Amino acid sequence: MDRKERLRTIANEVSGCAKCQLSLARKMAVPGEGPPDAEILCIGEGPGFYENEQGRPFVGAAGKFLDELLQNAGLKREQVFVTNVVKCRPPGNRDPLPEELSACNLYLQRQIEIISPCVIVTLGRFSMANFIPNVRISDVHGQARWIGGRLIVPMFHPAAALHQPSLKRTVIDDFSRLPNYIAQARQNRDKIQPVQSPEVKEVARMEPDEATQLSLF
Repeated sequence: MDRKERLRTIANEVSGCAKCQLSLARKMAVPGEGPPDAEILCIGEGPGFYENEQGRPFVGAAGKFLDELLQNAGLKREQVFVTNVVKCRPPGNRDPLPEELSACNLYLQRQIEIISPCVIVTLGRFSMANFIPNVRISDVHGQARWIGGRLIVPMFHPAAALHQPSLKRTVIDDFSRLPNYIAQARQNRDKIQPVQSPEVKEVARMEPDEATQLSLF
């Protein structure tokens, strides 16, 4: 079974999933979309109103802003796999609960294993905590960390910038670093390991001109 078929299998499982209470109110589950061999994986927090209606991730205002951010970084949405830590909409767009995150975690880990991206961009604190626990996103946004040979880049969720206009410049600046991070990740792609544990080595404020000095653990 090739990558595309394996991802389709996960999508079918997600569509019929009843592991947590989010399944009770959903209109459509949102497994994620993008190329099965994407170098870049963007992980948000959970579907919103429009995503629940269409079964696709990031199709509302935050999705349009994400498209702009990717374009500014020299990427097309079609090049990136986009998903969320929970695959069904939390009522009223509330934060996902621990049991909901746990119920969806295996789907996400399987997607990561199949796609094997060299860069994972986390969008929002719940997505970030899946890889980098016990930190505040306000302290680490835009700073890359090596985890299992992959670059994990925590970013503010695009919706946060829409709700707090003062964050917009910060989000744009953080995304402007992506091309340099991607270039370095490509050079080290052969060292990618499965993302299974929270063991993390921080790259303290990795600026583009510093990227070439980094080594993997």
